[in-house]
Amino acid sequence: MTLAERLRGGLRAVADDLLVGDLNGEPPEPLTGWRPAAVLIAVTDRADPGVLLTRRTDTMRNHAGQIAFPGGSVDPDDAGPAEAALREAWEEIALPPAQAEVVATLDRYRTVTGFEVSPVLAVVPAGLPLVPAPAEVEAIFEVPLTFLLDRANHATGSGWHDGRERQFHELIFGEWRIWGATAAMIVNLSRRLAWP
Repeated sequence: MTLAERLRGGLRAVADDLLVGDLNGEPPEPLTGWRPAAVLIAVTDRADPGVLLTRRTDTMRNHAGQIAFPGGSVDPDDAGPAEAALREAWEEIALPPAQAEVVATLDRYRTVTGFEVSPVLAVVPAGLPLVPAPAEVEAIFEVPLTFLLDRANHATGSGWHDGRERQFHELIFGEWRIWGATAAMIVNLSRRLAWP
């Protein structure tokens, strides 16, 4: 059985405890409406699968310096979230779209910055020669899938946004602090995916 088949087979049809927004509840809809976005949860095809993450540069307009999945806004020319996530992964880390086998588009997550994000789960070959786009990505790294799915590694934190204290999920992996929307989407994946 391939890794893509194992992931597809492990996805529960529904989960009743999914996060739709941060721990304070679903963010209010922006006056201009939700901006559609997509991220790629790229799982590396190896004996101990990993998940590719990036550290955004400190100069980015949104989520500067944060740990994130490759991704961004869904453009009008994109056929949907999967195409947007693959396009963004190509632009940000030079991951060739043809090398990704899309498994599923997962549950949308709404951010306090007005994005409605569709996570796209895909399998990619291990050891691809990835290259960070200097204007957007400072580093690319991989975290074991088993670490991300282990609920013992999920914690909560808090911080201030727009004059209001907000709570969020976070995971610490070595020097990397994964928090906010990225951590919440990882939590949702752990609640949807049955994994050995």
